[in-house]
Amino acid sequence: MKIDSTSGSENSVADYLINGYRPEGSVLDVINIENGKKNLFYKWGEPVIIFCSHFDTVPPYIPPSMDGDIIKGRGSCDAKGQIAVMSSVCERLFESGETNFGLLMLAGEEVGSYGAIAANKVIKGCKYVIVGEPTGNKLIRASKGNILAEIVFKGRSCHSGYPENGDDAVMRMASFIERLRIYEFAKDEVLGETTFNIGKVYSDNAHNVVSDKAGLKIFFRTTKTTHDLINEIIPLLIDEHTEVNFKYGDRPMDFVTVDGFEIGVVSYGSDAPELYNLGECLLYGPGSILDAHTENEKVRISDMNKAVDDLIDIYHKLKQKLS
Repeated sequence: MKIDSTSGSENSVADYLINGYRPEGSVLDVINIENGKKNLFYKWGEPVIIFCSHFDTVPPYIPPSMDGDIIKGRGSCDAKGQIAVMSSVCERLFESGETNFGLLMLAGEEVGSYGAIAANKVIKGCKYVIVGEPTGNKLIRASKGNILAEIVFKGRSCHSGYPENGDDAVMRMASFIERLRIYEFAKDEVLGETTFNIGKVYSDNAHNVVSDKAGLKIFFRTTKTTHDLINEIIPLLIDEHTEVNFKYGDRPMDFVTVDGFEIGVVSYGSDAPELYNLGECLLYGPGSILDAHTENEKVRISDMNKAVDDLIDIYHKLKQKLS
C-alpha cells in the first residue's frame, strides 16, 4: 500500500512483486498486456481454482496508516487488502499439501477491466475463480450490470441578451435529465432498483452565448429486468436534435455460492464478467464497498483474518464439488 498504483501506474506494484514476492511452491507467469501493463499469475501445479483480485486503485493515492485494528488508505479494501488475504490463503494451502490452485493479480479493473480481458484469453483449465472485492465477508449471489452512455444535445447559438433567437442546448439537456429522473424503471426482485449517475457534464461555450452544444456521460447500474431495455428507453426521452452513443456495459451477473455463508447482492461491478473462460465465479472479500473509493477507505484486520479462514473453507467446498 506504500506504493502508488492508481490506474495507469500499477506497474510500480507489479514490478515490486516480480522482484520481491515469490511464495514457496509457486511459479510466476507474467501476463503482458498490449498497453504495457502486466498481470501476475502465481501457480501451484495446474490451477483449477483461482483466487483473483486487482492491484490498481482509484485516485487519489492515500498513504496507508493504522488505527488499532483498522488499516486505512487507498487500496485497503479495494483491492490490495484482498490480494493480501488471498496471498495468505495460498501460502496456507501450500503448507497443508494442497496443489492445483492459483493467485491472479490484475491490472486495470477500475478503468475497463483490461487486465481481466487479457487474462481471460490465455488462462486455460480453471473450473472456479474466486474474485476478491469488499463484500462485507458475504458470498454474493448476484451483482448489477452497468451501461455507460454519452449523450450530445444540439442547439443554436446566439447572443445571450436575445435568447429567443437561439436554441439552448444546455436547457435541452436539463429537460432530458428531468425526464430521466422521474422515469420509473421496473424493480427487480433480486437486484432492486435501477440507478444512474451523471459523471460528466460539458458545454464548451462562453458565458454570454447561448450554447449550441452540450453533453453528458451517464452511468447506469442495471438489473436483469432493465439491462436490455436501456437502449430502448433513452431514445424515448430525447428528440431529433440529440445523439446517443452507448460506450460499453457489463450484464448483471449470477455467482456461485456454497453452504455455510451469509449471502448478499451488490450494486457494483468487478472483473468477474470478463473472466468467463476461467469457469464459474464467486465473489467474496473483507471490507465495505461504502468505504471503497472514498477518502476514508479502510478494512479491519479481524475481517481480513476471518476472510482467510473463510476462503480456505470455500476452497475445500469447491474442491469437493470437483471430486
